[in-house]
Amino acid sequence: MRLSFAPSAGAVFAAAVGRSRIQVGLCDLSGQTLALATHDQDVADGPAVVLTRVREMFDELLAEAGLSSASVRGIGVSIPGVVGPDRATALSAPALPGWEGVSVVPFLTRDLDVPVILERDCNAMALAERDGLMTTHHDIVFVKVSTGIGVGLVLDRRLHRGFRGVAGELGHTKVVRTDGRTCRCGSIDCLESHASGWALVEEMRGRGRDVGHVRDVVGRALEGDGEAVSLIRESGRMVGDLLVGVVNLLNPQAIVVGGDLARAFEPLLAGIRESVYAGAVTLASRDLRILPTSHGELTGVVGAANLVLAQVLSPAAVDELLVRG
Repeated sequence: MRLSFAPSAGAVFAAAVGRSRIQVGLCDLSGQTLALATHDQDVADGPAVVLTRVREMFDELLAEAGLSSASVRGIGVSIPGVVGPDRATALSAPALPGWEGVSVVPFLTRDLDVPVILERDCNAMALAERDGLMTTHHDIVFVKVSTGIGVGLVLDRRLHRGFRGVAGELGHTKVVRTDGRTCRCGSIDCLESHASGWALVEEMRGRGRDVGHVRDVVGRALEGDGEAVSLIRESGRMVGDLLVGVVNLLNPQAIVVGGDLARAFEPLLAGIRESVYAGAVTLASRDLRILPTSHGELTGVVGAANLVLAQVLSPAAVDELLVRG
């Protein structure tokens, strides 16, 4: 006899904390979204401010869905930085000033006795493809191109974090350029300093354009602004140049592209494809698919939900629940 969970048997919280925005969702045990909310928040405001706001948003979603805190089974959170081996503590990252060594658990649980799983954002976004592309593609490179740039690696359907959890820091790999741009991490000529959302914003401002965020650059491109389209395509080319090495090394079945810049997927993916297909070994790129994420702007929330659902519905967790009765 095969057993399955009733989706209404509980719910999980999912939060995607970005550099300038928080997205939160309340999902049932099948992963279906019950309620969503977005809030503009600078991650540099610090963990106390940001995580307190996340918990407030969780409570608001519960009320919106007409559920009590007793129905919550777990919390999944993604952040734009490296996570400690306890899967609860943020480690050092250029995008997370003041977060190093901070555990997210006490800010989010309060009255809840539930597991909290913390993950690097690109890894969580890769897990968003679990019930879609990953059912047929077992080796995936997920590329986030947004305010920052990073990669999540799924190898043989398993997330690959690396020895210290730093696998996928593509944005802080050097690119061959001569203008010596300083990255936010302090290094010179990182990929992010030339191809990330914040780099494109600075470039357009330097040309006298009124933009304040990567979403403004994308908006211009979607309106047909030739300058914005050209910059995004060149960003794709530079990202693709570094992905050539990833493709040759790992031979993935697919590269999935997400993040704010991926909303302008035609010029961005055109640039990535141009570089990858021209530079990668023919056998590695012949059947390689390069495509946008299937979840759009909700990729981070879907990934965070999948993250905690994998824990909550694991055989060990189910056995423990049955013992408790």
